[in-house]
Amino acid sequence: MKIGIIAPKERVKCWLNTFKNYDENIDVSTYPDIDYNNIDCVCLWKHPKKVLGKFKNLKLIHSMGAGVDHIINDPSCPKGIPICRISDDKLSFSMTNYIITAVLFYHRRILKYQNDKKNKLWDHITHPEILPINIGILGFGVLGSDAADKLKYMGFNVIGYSLNKKKENGIKIYHGEELDLFLSKINVLVCTVPYTQKTHHLLDRNLFKKLNKETYLVNVSRGKVQNEKDIIEYIDNGTLSGAFLDVFETEPLPKSSEIWKHDKIQITPHNASITNEDAAVPQILDNYNRLASGKSLINQVNIENEY
Repeated sequence: MKIGIIAPKERVKCWLNTFKNYDENIDVSTYPDIDYNNIDCVCLWKHPKKVLGKFKNLKLIHSMGAGVDHIINDPSCPKGIPICRISDDKLSFSMTNYIITAVLFYHRRILKYQNDKKNKLWDHITHPEILPINIGILGFGVLGSDAADKLKYMGFNVIGYSLNKKKENGIKIYHGEELDLFLSKINVLVCTVPYTQKTHHLLDRNLFKKLNKETYLVNVSRGKVQNEKDIIEYIDNGTLSGAFLDVFETEPLPKSSEIWKHDKIQITPHNASITNEDAAVPQILDNYNRLASGKSLINQVNIENEY
């Protein structure tokens, strides 16, 4: 078993140590010191484009997170090699907590009270909650559905949208051609869709025009799902009441971006949910062993759907 890791430097050491702690006999190498002729499983996150074309003996390509757009969109990605992603309860736990934080930030008017403190204003008259709150989860996969369940448990009105028809106890899920109907029923939009060719700039003026006035936007999917210029424009014209963003079209967010100074946009540095190496490494090794024994892989990507 020869495994290669190609990822940002700050993450590589933890992953390398976890592989070795799991099995010290595993042959693991890290980019750029990789033997492209002998690696049979490569683990990727934000890898250099076209590097996949250098491997001569690949049998398995594994994302180091839940997303796979960085692999699917690499023109050098070899055809016929299975691609898998990570699915971890801790990812869902962290993501759901983040989404709840963003929703409560808006619902409890935290931005208003931050400004009131700066202005030494004691406002005991304004209702402390924005009502009513109708939350729409755009993208009803593992992460989106977990957040929906927890928000509903907290007493919020929650609906979902998925490309394909799905059932969820107690939650209405729209699908297919019902996107406009879904958007018409909400005033908080939480986006958890995967990044594909179809979702590129999904969050743009064409979608925003269909929203109720003063809808709040939370995006925890991928940066290229959103059009940041349109987000700013539609906040400024009152269609969006604000945004809570964890992802951006360019990362790190350029210092020239207007988002940095926009009072109604809250940001975090793409850390809503971080892969736990202790949970991920056993999944990767399990898939490697499954492949070797001819068994079905776990969390294998459907290339046609791009996720």
